Amino acid sequence: MVQEDVHIVNRITRAVADMADLSHSFTQNLLFSVVLIFAFWLVRAIVLRVVFRHTSDPELHYKWRKYFTRVLVFMALLILGRTWFEGFQSIATFLGLLSAGIVIALKDSVADLAGWIFLIWRKPFEIGDRIDIAGVSGDVIDQRIFKFSLMEIGNWVDADQSTGRVIHVPNHKVFTENIANYTADFHFIWNELPVRISLESNWKKAKKILQQIADRHSANISTEAKQQLRKAARSYLITYRILTPTVYTDVKDFGIILTIRYLTNPRTRRGTEHQIWEDVLTELAGHKDISFAYPTIRYYDRAREGSSPWGVPQDDPGSPQSNSGSAEGHASRQ
Repeated sequence: MVQEDVHIVNRITRAVADMADLSHSFTQNLLFSVVLIFAFWLVRAIVLRVVFRHTSDPELHYKWRKYFTRVLVFMALLILGRTWFEGFQSIATFLGLLSAGIVIALKDSVADLAGWIFLIWRKPFEIGDRIDIAGVSGDVIDQRIFKFSLMEIGNWVDADQSTGRVIHVPNHKVFTENIANYTADFHFIWNELPVRISLESNWKKAKKILQQIADRHSANISTEAKQQLRKAARSYLITYRILTPTVYTDVKDFGIILTIRYLTNPRTRRGTEHQIWEDVLTELAGHKDISFAYPTIRYYDRAREGSSPWGVPQDDPGSPQSNSGSAEGHASRQ
């Protein structure tokens, strides 16, 4: 039965070769390549259908579709290489010569391929991570042999929210650019929210109120962060000791700055700022001895106030404004 099948295949090969005026070996290799590609395509379709039938997880679907396809393509290239290049009996020789030619002809593409191998091996980020690379921030939504794709965040959009644009980054950028991963191992980042109050305000009371608000919004996060920190410490030298929110005091040009420093999930940073600010506005509105500070302009009317802004009496001959009888304005920052 097998001999009959081989005989039929040989007859078909000779017929196709005669019709196309091609050599017998070339036609045989061509038919084998077509059958091999169809067989691999059929295997891929069957395997993926079985996987999709047994699970509804879209992330698992994506990984099976990507990685299983890559394995089949690699196997097909090896088999077809041995088929078309009969002189290369050694796979190592064939791959070596092929690699040398590719490196010379496709330098950038080889660098992208090396970057892809680095991404698979070292895994500086994975699909779903939020990263910053080459001045672009976003969520990783795809990884391919020559590039990876990000769903952009920030840019003209305030805070860390999506712009809706998909950014494609060549893989070789992982060798030349710094990579910031927002979500790897330790899934929280520190965020700071400055609240500026006037110099006349009761800053101690305001600081106590802000600390209570920060504690209220970070109660669950601090506990979860401690657990993740212990896990991340196995891979990185992370020495955080205090994970609870803190309010720092500073004085700037026209007010006292009380900075709330707290942990938050990078994907909910804008939402937590929104909630904290609403609580701050609500809480401080009920205290008359606390007021916000902002740039203001003060106008000084000498005729009404009775003395110069420099502290010299109005009728003092040495006053720089003693000869002026009209009301004048003096601007100062508060």
